[in-house]
Amino acid sequence: MSSLPKKVVRFDGWIDPVFDRRLAAERDIALGICPVAGDDDKAWALLSGAHVYQVSSIKDELPSQWFADASLLQRCSKLLCVSSTGAGYDTVNVQACSKAGVAVVNQAGANAVSVAEHTLGLILGVSRRMLECDRRMRRERGFAREDVMGHEMMGKVLGLVGIGQVGTRVASLAKAFGMKVLATDPCLSTEEIGRRGAIAVPLADLLDASDIVSLHCPRDRSTLKMMDAQAFGQMKRGAIFISTARGGIHDESALVAALQSGHLAGAGIDVWDQEPPALDHALLGMDNVFATFHIAGVSHEARRNVAEMAAEQIVQLLQGSKPPRLVNPEVWPEFMERYITIFGRTQCAPEPTK
Repeated sequence: MSSLPKKVVRFDGWIDPVFDRRLAAERDIALGICPVAGDDDKAWALLSGAHVYQVSSIKDELPSQWFADASLLQRCSKLLCVSSTGAGYDTVNVQACSKAGVAVVNQAGANAVSVAEHTLGLILGVSRRMLECDRRMRRERGFAREDVMGHEMMGKVLGLVGIGQVGTRVASLAKAFGMKVLATDPCLSTEEIGRRGAIAVPLADLLDASDIVSLHCPRDRSTLKMMDAQAFGQMKRGAIFISTARGGIHDESALVAALQSGHLAGAGIDVWDQEPPALDHALLGMDNVFATFHIAGVSHEARRNVAEMAAEQIVQLLQGSKPPRLVNPEVWPEFMERYITIFGRTQCAPEPTK
């Protein structure tokens, strides 16, 4: 067994202290913290010797040179794993990692409660026009209460595009408000969607029948600009659109047009093409848009859960054991071969399989 220290590297952005404390409890793991700006030489020196790279998944918070892509992997030949903070992995080229024998993990589900609660907050805020009322009260007098009269959620149809861990929790919360829940998810059977609390329908039927459409699907090539002008046109007149998923899944220009025309009654948007959006973004100028800054999964509890899960995954992986939330499971045999070459066999490391 090798006594070579196992090196984990992260940038100096905020992370719950439980991450650093958990890794410090392992005698054979050394944590290096890179400056995200101002000292590229130091950052590359640490990254080039890293076995695990804990990377932010927020593409607009991390300079692109630090994305886990083919060029970074080429400079980091010892890298065994990239751990993408949270559920998304927009800053990670999974295909390039798999080609290099690098495992990719995320912490999907660790912030599901927070995202689901935020989703319901957006739905309530837009449905009852709370934000419109708040804004108007701060700048004008003379409007009637009926001018900002909204709708109850009771009896309305909620359509979930994606019913993973977040979508399942949203379905459960929506049922408490007396809503009917529809869902579409290409990864799940009709029976499984039913077990998760929704009625399975095709996307076209969901758009046509829902009073509120909420996105909970990953951002990938199959979902980019999925909610375009045609999709918004399929939604009911007077319906509401919500997204706490990822920027780019909905076409922002098409959403602006659907709201300006009056076809949609309002929107709750937590995710943006550019984060944060420009101050003069058209959606930010609309009183019927509840806008937040990608904070659905940002709560004290969620951040602690994500950091704790990430640290446990890393410890498990560096012991030679397959971790949960492995994004590219097909890479595991090659990962184990590289692991054994670097560290030697451990009690957790099985024979690699071909």
